[in-house]
Amino acid sequence: METIARCYYTIQNALFSRLRHVDGLPALAMRLYLVPVFWMAGTRKIAGMENTIEWFGNSEWGLGLPAPSLLAHLAAYSEAIGALLLLVGFATRWVCLPLMVTMLVAVFAVHWGNGWAAIADSSAQEVAVRLGAAKDILRENGNYSWLTEKGNFVILNNGIEFAVTYLIMLFALFFTGGGRYVSLDYYLSRLFPSGR
Repeated sequence: METIARCYYTIQNALFSRLRHVDGLPALAMRLYLVPVFWMAGTRKIAGMENTIEWFGNSEWGLGLPAPSLLAHLAAYSEAIGALLLLVGFATRWVCLPLMVTMLVAVFAVHWGNGWAAIADSSAQEVAVRLGAAKDILRENGNYSWLTEKGNFVILNNGIEFAVTYLIMLFALFFTGGGRYVSLDYYLSRLFPSGR
């Protein structure tokens, strides 16, 4: 057994030690994936700031958060500026902190009551009935073939799935940083190494 384990780790170490020169690519991929997510969310909030503030503060149909003006501005600008910083990999670990907070708020204040799935299971009876009714209305009153030529209709469940996924990606970036060779953080850390 010891021989097998030794052989396994010898092969693994020989193979994977060569990958260290490209170990920044996963961080780059996560950053680039998150950029449009946060850019769109932030810029939409900024463009409709009055509506965003109202949604943040309204307890009947909104989130019912305290200090809605302050929190709406913090969320919107954290997302928009955070997207730009993630794009170039500057202050990656620092920008992950407010973005993780916005994702936690999204998970618990917006999506929690809807369960896990972002898109409803179309095989569930209630969802299938609603989806069938929507398709019938569109076939009767709309151009159904044009509407569906790029993909099928789905019922949005609006669960925590996407927000938790983004939170996990931000959590990983908080520990890995922007990535070796592929972030501004990497090159700045070489210009200003710690311990000087």
